[in-house]
Amino acid sequence: MKAMDLLARREHSFFELKSKLLKKDFKEEQVVCELHQLIDDNLLSDSRFTEAFISSRKEQGKGPLRIESELQARGIDEALISSHLMNVDDNEWSKIAYDALEKKLGKGKQVDYDKKLKFMRFLSNRGFKDFQVREAINHFVMTDNSE
Repeated sequence: MKAMDLLARREHSFFELKSKLLKKDFKEEQVVCELHQLIDDNLLSDSRFTEAFISSRKEQGKGPLRIESELQARGIDEALISSHLMNVDDNEWSKIAYDALEKKLGKGKQVDYDKKLKFMRFLSNRGFKDFQVREAINHFVMTDNSE
């Protein structure tokens, strides 16, 4: 069972496993049957995959928009993505954005207008919403100036 080998390494979505197994020249009917058996045995779960994926990406300093996009690319249902992302409040996303900024720049940096724009692009590319970007940058600037 090739699917079990893949699941032993990390959680996968149904779509990911199906794609990987079809690339290995397994027949689609056989793959789908095996994957449904794994779902019935609770060994394959898009919900569990989504939860683990969000947790992993948060630790990497990624924002909700980027995570949502990556999950969609992995075949996860929009409703499932939304329900899991709603479990993370806006304050936590803002803190993740601030931490990503601090990790990249360190403390004690002088911040001018051009650098603020650069920081905004950095966090936007990481998938944070505009208000989360503003909160993180404002907090970073206030913390920087108070030290």
